[in-house]
Amino acid sequence: MQHMEPMFMAMSLFRRRKFEQCADICTRLLCKNPYDQAVWSLKTRALTEQVFVDEVEVDEEGIAEMLMDDNSIAQVARPGTSMKMPSTSQGTSPGMRPMSGMNRPMSGFVRPGTQSGRPGTMEQAIRTARTARTARPVTSSSGRYVRLGTASMLSNPDGPFINIPRLNFSKYAAIHQVSKPLFEYIFHHENDIKNALELAALATEASKFNDWWWKVQIGKCYYRMGMYREAERQLKSALKQQDMVDTFLYLAKVYMRIDQPLTSIDIYKQGLEKFPGEVFFLTGIARIYEGMNDLDNAVKFYKDVLHYDNTHVEAIACIATNYFYNDQPELALRFYRRLLQMGVYNTELYNNLGLCCFYAQQYDMTLVCFERSISLATDETIADVYYNMGHIGLSIGDSVLAYHCFKLALAMNHDHAEAYNNLGVLELRKGRSEQARAFFQASANLAPHMYEPYYNFAALSEQVGDLQNSFNSAKKAADAFEDHTNSKDLINELKKHFSLL
Repeated sequence: MQHMEPMFMAMSLFRRRKFEQCADICTRLLCKNPYDQAVWSLKTRALTEQVFVDEVEVDEEGIAEMLMDDNSIAQVARPGTSMKMPSTSQGTSPGMRPMSGMNRPMSGFVRPGTQSGRPGTMEQAIRTARTARTARPVTSSSGRYVRLGTASMLSNPDGPFINIPRLNFSKYAAIHQVSKPLFEYIFHHENDIKNALELAALATEASKFNDWWWKVQIGKCYYRMGMYREAERQLKSALKQQDMVDTFLYLAKVYMRIDQPLTSIDIYKQGLEKFPGEVFFLTGIARIYEGMNDLDNAVKFYKDVLHYDNTHVEAIACIATNYFYNDQPELALRFYRRLLQMGVYNTELYNNLGLCCFYAQQYDMTLVCFERSISLATDETIADVYYNMGHIGLSIGDSVLAYHCFKLALAMNHDHAEAYNNLGVLELRKGRSEQARAFFQASANLAPHMYEPYYNFAALSEQVGDLQNSFNSAKKAADAFEDHTNSKDLINELKKHFSLL
């Protein structure tokens, strides 16, 4: 290996994904001959691969994107046609399955963009606590790209590898072997979208508008710049020339950003006609249905995913979660055991195994799974583990264990709204109504989408004679969960009281 020709050595390192070593060899070769296009192109590819992110999956919408979004989206969309208004006529209710801050059912799998969705108002976005379990958007996705690009420049003490402002794009756009690696370097490594778009436009013109790849790249640039309709036109034009999986995925992603999930599903189904059994399309459809609270269709497509790829972790986890919340813990246990056999080994899996074992009455395994879950837990996940152990304490009638577990959950995560609510219930059982009221109010402030703290506070206020606060909280509980019978009965009872005054 020591006597191998340096260029072949660099190519070998690139194929083995040892990009830093490959770039070092290319740098030495370019010192000897700065005009070697093959070495120059290989180095650009090596530097790009070090920071490459698959843009089909990663989709974070930050506060800056929300504030500066010029696209007008219907504020009152029909239920079932918008991700902002999931259908309530189908799927599960908040009484059966916990909902996120976006009024969507909790997924069985945390995926890029899952937790960041678009809140209803700017005030709600800012008030929501910034944790991995909430719906508050990240600060700014554009900021993340800028930081990534800056860090990559610092790795080279002499400054950037290519001085982009001095490049003659018209010249490089005409050289097919150089233009594509150069574009990916500018787009991914330097995050210079404006110059990347200029190069892509000139290269498309040089290819006489017959190269679908350049049209996709222009679409990606427009998407990154927030020009979604222009991106849509470019991607559709690319599909007329060449059917590619990535192009369908990008186009569906554009429609999701402008809140047209049904059109996005149609694009995925068009892709399935061209590429039958493609797992990415089936998974995309299932995710949209799950986000719209149409869980029957979501599970159907997740099962189709497993038909073609029986090791798909996301599909297995989501189907298991659905079975668990449909009171079939034995079936959920089979799917979680499958994940364990596949080598998935983390806190969340053992936590879910413990819950399934408990509700399936396999008590000997419950504590073992929770002990393993606690041993693997991080600061972000351990609060949820203690919270679930508190639920088990409530189920077996050990209120002391439940109380301590909920206290531990709050010690690990001060923003755990569910633990506050359940502690309020336990305090109420002990006759400490003032502490219970404080816990219910804290829970409601942390999680406005939950109906339980509002109803509990309303019921407690009604018992102590605070009818106005009881009525206000009962109304909020009914707004959070329209089919909650107890809230409706309490509101009707309070209306009778008010009519007698």
